[in-house]
Amino acid sequence: MPKVSSLIVPYASYLRVYEPLAAFPEPERGYWARYARRPERPSYQDELRRSLADLLPVPPIPVPVHESGDAFVTDVDGVLCVCPWRTRLRGWQALGDLAEELPPPVLDAVLPAVVRRQATQDYERWLTRNPDARPWIRTSTWQVPLNWFVLVSDEEREYDKGSGEDAPVLRYRTPMVQARRRVARALRTLRDALDEGPLIDGLVDVGRWLEEFHPRSLVELDYGGLVHVLPPGELDGDHSAADVAEGVEALRSGDGTVAGEAYGRLVERWRSVRDRQSAN
Repeated sequence: MPKVSSLIVPYASYLRVYEPLAAFPEPERGYWARYARRPERPSYQDELRRSLADLLPVPPIPVPVHESGDAFVTDVDGVLCVCPWRTRLRGWQALGDLAEELPPPVLDAVLPAVVRRQATQDYERWLTRNPDARPWIRTSTWQVPLNWFVLVSDEEREYDKGSGEDAPVLRYRTPMVQARRRVARALRTLRDALDEGPLIDGLVDVGRWLEEFHPRSLVELDYGGLVHVLPPGELDGDHSAADVAEGVEALRSGDGTVAGEAYGRLVERWRSVRDRQSAN
């Protein structure tokens, strides 16, 4: 059996916000400035491996004891932008979602009730001291939520097939102001054309989350580990952002047929991805 440190974790995709260094208060700003100068920094796979390692002890550790001091860093037109991992906060939030994803017997086997109760109590105490806390990263498993694609355009798509030790990369990056504009425009169209439902609710939720960040931030939609389970041909042909944009535009113009065709392509594509979950 391979060591946890060498595992490739294939099932998670990410929506990240990189904020300009100036958006962080001191002393955190100084810390991230020094952090960005490090010659080597961990990857998203390293973060997932650490989480898996925490689940190996008995009882498991569902949420890190200490908050991560790591971040993703990028340069946007000469401006250093930082996306803190905030692994502890995201662990608490993921734990809350887990009860909706797993049947009770499976949930109890993975994380005993006493462990979950303790984590919940720790989170509630932490929230009283940090009421405005929010994550810079959202994670989804075995899919990219369709509402995420509203934030980006096909022209912003970056696909690198990878070679040798370099893994494939499929991502979109867009300025925060553009992402917010697309959310607002799509919401107007969807509310005019559709009844309230998961698609609209999800887009409202993402839009509210984006409003919490600096307007000069960068938004990144990253397929993450999904690139390790999808064949290169499927990755190369995946233009989900274009399909979403086509569907929204068709609804705006009242063309239900074209909107339905675009939605059908999306459903079929992502159903085939989720089917891999039951095969693993």
